[in-house]
Amino acid sequence: MQQTTLNATDARQVSVLRGAESTSMFPALSGSCYELRGAIINRLLRRLAPGQGFESIMQYEYVKSQEQLRRLVDRLRGCAILGVDTEAAGYHRYHDRISLVQISSPTENFLIDPITIDDLSVLGALFESPAIEKIFHDADFDLRILDRDLGLRISNLFDTQIAAAFVGERSLGLGAIVEKYLGIALPKAYQRADWAERPLTEGMMEYAATDTVHLAELREKLIAELEKRGRMAWAQEEFTRREGTRWAEPEDRAEAFLKMKGARDLTPRGLAILRELYSWREEVGKERDQATFRILPNQSMLEMSLKAPTSQGDLRTIQGLSSGLADRRGRDLLAAIKRGLAVPEGELPRFAPSRRWERDPQAEERGEKLRQARAKVAEELDLDQGFIVSRAVLDEVARQNPQTLEQLAAIPELRRWQVEALGPTLLQALKR
Repeated sequence: MQQTTLNATDARQVSVLRGAESTSMFPALSGSCYELRGAIINRLLRRLAPGQGFESIMQYEYVKSQEQLRRLVDRLRGCAILGVDTEAAGYHRYHDRISLVQISSPTENFLIDPITIDDLSVLGALFESPAIEKIFHDADFDLRILDRDLGLRISNLFDTQIAAAFVGERSLGLGAIVEKYLGIALPKAYQRADWAERPLTEGMMEYAATDTVHLAELREKLIAELEKRGRMAWAQEEFTRREGTRWAEPEDRAEAFLKMKGARDLTPRGLAILRELYSWREEVGKERDQATFRILPNQSMLEMSLKAPTSQGDLRTIQGLSSGLADRRGRDLLAAIKRGLAVPEGELPRFAPSRRWERDPQAEERGEKLRQARAKVAEELDLDQGFIVSRAVLDEVARQNPQTLEQLAAIPELRRWQVEALGPTLLQALKR
């Protein structure tokens, strides 16, 4: 167990609470997690270090062997709730693999190392158990990489970002929500750290532990707000939907260069050059396990595709292309550009023609009325308009033009809570 040093008085107070299960101080405490004792400890620790940030007295256990992990899972089976987060290496690495799993019970924090542990499937006993509520903040990406890299699924999810959106919050980052509801400023020093590097520094591990240590208390605050507004069932429906999030393989990588911002401004010849530069960058990224934007910026590739430089001197005029990179990789870049220039005219890449949609003036008019109705309901509920229902879903409602709540509820894109919150107002707008 890693920890920093408390002064003698603070340490005695925390020690008393941590030892409370063996005294008559809290006779009702039972189970492996001691939820009440843990909550009291957490609140005391924050009070003991005003203004210093909770990470200054953060405790965590670093789990880096199969046997440690097995014992950890056995210890946590009796927990009612667990805070969970993951860290990946996509900002630095080409292979965006899961690099750390953080779990907090009400009394303890754990950092699990997927790089040193061969098999994390034993975590399924916790993650897939309907008896244990797993608290994430913005679980979408976490669930995707847990599915992709570890084959793990989540059952009984509580997502604090979704909950915050349902109580009207617009700034939905964990730091903003924790600061508003708990009065704690989370550290930011390691937001862009390379989590695939080993060994992790103590600062990185303390930072990682802060991502989950507050989730249980934050959940309590948000549940109180949801229940006050009568929206707990709405949030639960979204939690259940998000549990079904799975990894999906990207679309055809061969056409990925066409999705770059700015690619549509290029001629077909420029697109041929961009395709070669993009392919070269991908190969280098794989070889070095480095994020591609760190090898060559998109803007530099677009400028080279537009200007088609043919010499080292020309390369030095490209914005964002350092002289060092031009020296080291100039020959490769010029070769890629030459390959693009050599593509026969009839084989040049082109964007597929845009699909033509037949206009439906009446559906467009209904859509505008629905957007006005959405704005009215969003203001009444103090919810973000895009969160309460997307424009695309409203356009589908306008196209189908339902006349009853039953017909509205039958539209697959609509959730039950959206029908409850918006249904009568949308139908009224359609009838007008």
